[in-house]
Amino acid sequence: MNRTKQLPSDLLETPLNRCLNTFDITLLGVGHMVGAGIYVLTGTVAKDIAGPGIILSFLLAGLASLLSALCYAEFGTRVPKAGSAYVYTYISIGEFWAFVIGWNILLEHMIGAASVARAWSGYVDSLFGGVISNTTIGITGEMHEQLLGRYPDFLAFTVCLIYAFLLGIGVKGSAIVNSFLTIINLSVMAIVIVIGFYYANDENWTGKGGFLPYGFSGVVAGAATCFYAFVGFDSIATSGEEAKNPSFSIPMATVISMGIVTLGYVLVSAALTLVIPYYDINPSAALPEAFVNVGQHWVKYVVSLGAICGMTTTLFGSLFSLPRCMYAMAVDGLLFGFLGNINTKTQLPLTNLVISGLSSALIALLFDLEKLVEFMSIGTLLAYTIVSASVIILRYRPTFETTACKPASTPGSEISASTSELTTPASEIINLTGTLRVQYSWLGPIFGNCEPGTVVTGSVFIFTIFSCALCTFFQISRKDLENGIWWTIILAAFFILIMAGCLLVICAHHQNSTSLRFKVPMVPFVPALSILFNIEFMVHLNILTWLRFFIWMIIGMLVYFLYGIHHSKEGEGNSSYSILMTSSEAVKEKWGATTKTNLKGVLTHRKASAGDRSAIIKDDDDDSTD
Repeated sequence: MNRTKQLPSDLLETPLNRCLNTFDITLLGVGHMVGAGIYVLTGTVAKDIAGPGIILSFLLAGLASLLSALCYAEFGTRVPKAGSAYVYTYISIGEFWAFVIGWNILLEHMIGAASVARAWSGYVDSLFGGVISNTTIGITGEMHEQLLGRYPDFLAFTVCLIYAFLLGIGVKGSAIVNSFLTIINLSVMAIVIVIGFYYANDENWTGKGGFLPYGFSGVVAGAATCFYAFVGFDSIATSGEEAKNPSFSIPMATVISMGIVTLGYVLVSAALTLVIPYYDINPSAALPEAFVNVGQHWVKYVVSLGAICGMTTTLFGSLFSLPRCMYAMAVDGLLFGFLGNINTKTQLPLTNLVISGLSSALIALLFDLEKLVEFMSIGTLLAYTIVSASVIILRYRPTFETTACKPASTPGSEISASTSELTTPASEIINLTGTLRVQYSWLGPIFGNCEPGTVVTGSVFIFTIFSCALCTFFQISRKDLENGIWWTIILAAFFILIMAGCLLVICAHHQNSTSLRFKVPMVPFVPALSILFNIEFMVHLNILTWLRFFIWMIIGMLVYFLYGIHHSKEGEGNSSYSILMTSSEAVKEKWGATTKTNLKGVLTHRKASAGDRSAIIKDDDDDSTD
């Protein structure tokens, strides 16, 4: 359960088609984030939660999302593989937690695609005056079960299947369609912003209730809701195995798309609350109704075009990511083997795409998605939390593996690089990563006998546990804290002191100096802040949501313990050779100085498949007396 995934020697090798440039990946991320949220979420939050302070809510939510996005960007540079948070967790923490994350990512994208398809259907239905829903109810009648929708949504079912089919034409073709629709959506947003500021009335910010009618607490509550408008940037990391230059494109696309989306949400919210008082906003059709009030009826149709394009690209993003996550887990042996097959003609996991389209379509057909969308949020926030923790862990873990993505090398350069690695003394390869800094040597009696990196891993675990305790305590005892009850203040201070102590212990160790094209700045503070924000959002979810989450996890545990743990490729690869190569002392004893025999052995190992390694191990064992 604790075994970690070993990186291959050539990170850029993949059966998928590396054809996406930075522009494609940026618009993939923007399209996945800017969907139904900007046309529905802005009106709801502005009227009922934050008022014009929704601008600050989106800024806070954008900042919290950016912290997680930076962590994803570093991992996308380190490991340009499909699977996103699942792969990152497998490499840094272990197989069990990787499966937990992967299993929840599957649910996230499945429900995400279904919810957007249902929203797409509802929007089109409203444009036709409810003809589609009324006709369907007349034929099938209403469904009265609690979790089921009011009627079976055949249009949403069809939309899921059509978009899954479009994704099957190839990644480049579907990326072009996504880029075209995203540009239309951004153009509509620009029109809304320009017209909104032209008809702006600053009295809507200074009149009844002012700019913060619900106070700063309303801004924070609005940020917790607005955070889900940014869910989708992980599709950028998922595309790492199909990016031409992932070490550049993934971090660049992440930062640019987060900037565009945050700016767009802030400006649209400002335009909306300046055109119409927040208390007069119609949550179900905020933007169209706002411009009707100022006599601009034609904007309604422009907004409708943007909404349909935006929801289409969001659906594309979910259906793009879902089959690739299934593929990554199947290739590692944790899901059924046939899900790891790639079609040689399209270079896509077509079987996964069919399963993804059908499962999302069935959920959209039958279920009331308002009750399931929050259920999806737990898996998303859990993934963000563990990725942030993984960044800290890997920064302080000694490694022999090349983590920076480099262009494919020629045979000659490969031999040269291998020779360089072998002529470098083991002490220089390991450096001081994970060991105490000189100025913190007074901590030596406490941590001196620990393996490099283990103290940091333990500190991250304790920090996360106490973050959960602090956020839960704030949620339960908020009124007592506001009233200054002494014991609540002391307990909160104790939690904060332990968390600060964990960060101090982490900072007392040497970081890994591996050169990467992109690194999260200010580690461990930025990832630690991301962990705290994500946990704070998680504790706001209701009990029923957590209950549904545990039911889904029970199903996942059955899959893992009955199938995945027995078929894991990392389990098959636990040979004496791989164990030997992960031990610094063993490397010193086994290889010593560089010789032609040693160089030949390393290159043979690099080129051998997993099935051939036993022969190499046997060969080495015959010479073990040297």
